[in-house]
Parts: sequence; structure tokens; C-alpha cells
Amino acid sequence: MKVKYLLAFLIFGFILTITGSLFKIQHWAFASEIYILGTFLKVIFGILLIYKIFTTDKFKDFLNW
Repeated sequence: MKVKYLLAFLIFGFILTITGSLFKIQHWAFASEIYILGTFLKVIFGILLIYKIFTTDKFKDFLNW
């Protein structure tokens, strides 16, 4: 998986977590599910991003697509 996709899903996880937090503050429906989904996305794709960083041959040129 390319790094830009991992970063996109990681950012999407942050957006879902923030949205879920706002929904919980306002006591709207499905707030907990959105918050949990965002947290899972951050954890899964954060681990995959760290794995990708450590297994790259050229570590210095990693973010130079």
C-alpha cells in the first residue's frame, strides 16, 4: 500500500474521531459508533504507517514521492 493512501486513511480517522466527539457532546445518535470507528482507523493505519516507514529501504527518501 502506498504511503499517500495510509496517510489519507489516517487523516480520515482523525476526522471521524473529531466528528464523533462533537456528536457525543451534542448527544446525537450513533456518536459512539462514529468515535469508535475513527479510533480503530487511526490505530490500524497508524501501525501500518509505522511498519511501512521501518521497512523502507531508502529511509531518507521516504516522503519524497
